[in-house]
Amino acid sequence: MTTIDAPQIVSELRATLRTARTRPAQWRLDQIRAVLKLVNENEDDIYAALHSDLHKSNYESFLTEVNVLVSACKSTMKNLHKWMAPEKKPIPLAVWPANASVISEPLGVALVISPWNFPLLLALDPVVGAIAAGCTVCLKTSEIAPATSALLARLLPEYVDTEAIKVVEGSIPEVTALLEQKWDKIFYTGNAKVGRIIMGAAAKHLTPVTLELGGKCPLFIDDSVDLKVASKRIMVGKYGSNAGQACISPDYVLVEEHFAPTLIKQLQKTLLEFYGPDPSASVDLARIINKNHFQRLSSMLDDPSIADKIVHGGERDEKSLYIAPTLIDNPPLDSPVMVEEIFGPMLPIITVRNVDHALNIINDKPKPLEVYVFSNNKDLFNRFRDETSSGGIVMNDCVLQFIIPELPFGGVGESGTGAYHGKATFDAFSHRKAVLVKNMGGDVFARYPPFTVRKQSLIKALLTGTIIDIILAALGWRK
Repeated sequence: MTTIDAPQIVSELRATLRTARTRPAQWRLDQIRAVLKLVNENEDDIYAALHSDLHKSNYESFLTEVNVLVSACKSTMKNLHKWMAPEKKPIPLAVWPANASVISEPLGVALVISPWNFPLLLALDPVVGAIAAGCTVCLKTSEIAPATSALLARLLPEYVDTEAIKVVEGSIPEVTALLEQKWDKIFYTGNAKVGRIIMGAAAKHLTPVTLELGGKCPLFIDDSVDLKVASKRIMVGKYGSNAGQACISPDYVLVEEHFAPTLIKQLQKTLLEFYGPDPSASVDLARIINKNHFQRLSSMLDDPSIADKIVHGGERDEKSLYIAPTLIDNPPLDSPVMVEEIFGPMLPIITVRNVDHALNIINDKPKPLEVYVFSNNKDLFNRFRDETSSGGIVMNDCVLQFIIPELPFGGVGESGTGAYHGKATFDAFSHRKAVLVKNMGGDVFARYPPFTVRKQSLIKALLTGTIIDIILAALGWRK
């Protein structure tokens, strides 16, 4: 039994949409300012909720959630008028006199289904985009991050227009009830299994979807890099965001055989530097979200095929939901850690014969969300850019692409469909409507029957000819 009246939620949001009050830029800016105010006035409560759900430190919460959300709000407010402005388009002589443009109109009533791993950022960032586009929106928070979900459900109605922006808590029954309704846009962040369910539900109403999914993000590294710097960037990219519970964290490393021992040794040193000899005592390492995910990750570590492959970490404590940062040397390619998306603090390191071998491994798997390449060889990077398909690709760093508003963020194939961030979020919730405006003057007689030879000649000249052709045809001197 669901605890919500899903049809009523959609009906109220649609009624608000039809009043057109979400259309003016001022309303949109006021709501985004309200979101910004919510974050600024409740920062301590946000940190407490994120610590309760994921054991995040305040600094990690600031860096990976609060700061990114605040930047998104400010960037959207700064650019909104420009994004809303009509885009003028050229017109052919056959249509003149007239003007053509493209305007962005709100898709309508939007549903945002947010995940648990960044339960503040990945809930409110798409909502800000929906508001910016002029949509009314229902946010379904993640029950797997209950503290942050409850906080958003309590705070958001205190700050925003509740007739246009609603929050729903709950689990499968609530999501199911929401998906049975007709929406004008569905935005989902999560895994591919649920993504298929979302797309199936949306197909019944021909509702457009944005699916931000995951996948196994590969990382290739060669011996041309500054290894100390590279190892820090790789380790913070893997373990510095939710202990690896991030769709853009590196999922496995590819390295040529001769360089693998040196790389592993440096990664071990870096982990010791970051988290000390007992990472469970570090305040900078998040925990696994719940027992189900802990047991899923533990089953990967308990797989007999990697029993002798763990070269760092592997320790765990179910009571505190702790799994140590773990390095796995050359697990079989058919082992669970190399088949499933890990979404946790384990990093397989696969040795390859050469670059071609690495490219083949990547291309044999579903298209990833990101590809990371650590090398000082730009031509080598260009091979990975051109010979693999992924949502994005980064050279010599990890995860930083996510915080750049000007870069669209999204997957391809199994890793998702559509993109957001900055104007891409505005576009995700907008319909680009073609507009043509003509006056009653300057009518072209040749467009109307009967289509004489002279008229046909003129129309052909207008559509495909030069100015000279048009003049000659108008005078009847060209057939």
